Amino acid sequence: MRTRLPTVLIPLALGLTLSGCSNLSSFASVSGDKVMGLVTPYRVEIVQGNVLTKEQVERAKPGMTREQVRDVLGTPLLTDIFHTDRWDYTFTIRRQGTPFEQRKVVAWFEGDTLKKLDVPDNLPTEREFIAAIAPKFSARSAPKLELSESEVKALPLPPKVEQEASDIKPEQRSFPPLESGE
Repeated sequence: MRTRLPTVLIPLALGLTLSGCSNLSSFASVSGDKVMGLVTPYRVEIVQGNVLTKEQVERAKPGMTREQVRDVLGTPLLTDIFHTDRWDYTFTIRRQGTPFEQRKVVAWFEGDTLKKLDVPDNLPTEREFIAAIAPKFSARSAPKLELSESEVKALPLPPKVEQEASDIKPEQRSFPPLESGE
């Protein structure tokens, strides 16, 4: 009887454990961005592709060579050997608390020269892009960088130096000769 008891208890314990897991998963369901309506899980920010701004795209002009376009816009995210006349610059950003963003600029070539650029309407300026990705600081958390005039006047004066710099004489140092006279 002693040898049968562990063989019966192990499958029974395993069955109870597995049935408990199925009930727990329905209890801890995720609704929206919150788990059980209380906790917001951490989501990793994913930034992929080429960041292109209006200023960069305005510098790319039809008639430029592929090398010049690469210098202005950067290396394209996608070049296809079956469509050698097309370069795709794609940018996506997925951040917690903000909607998913995707922008795509397509450069069309004829031979080695740029024919045209397909640019989306929602392409930001450099300032708009930096403002969109920069962390938001409140006025309370920003450090104070300058003193007011009253604060400058309240600073203690530096101690006076008793000896003037013009009164100090440099020490005369003597060095042995570099070469011996022998």
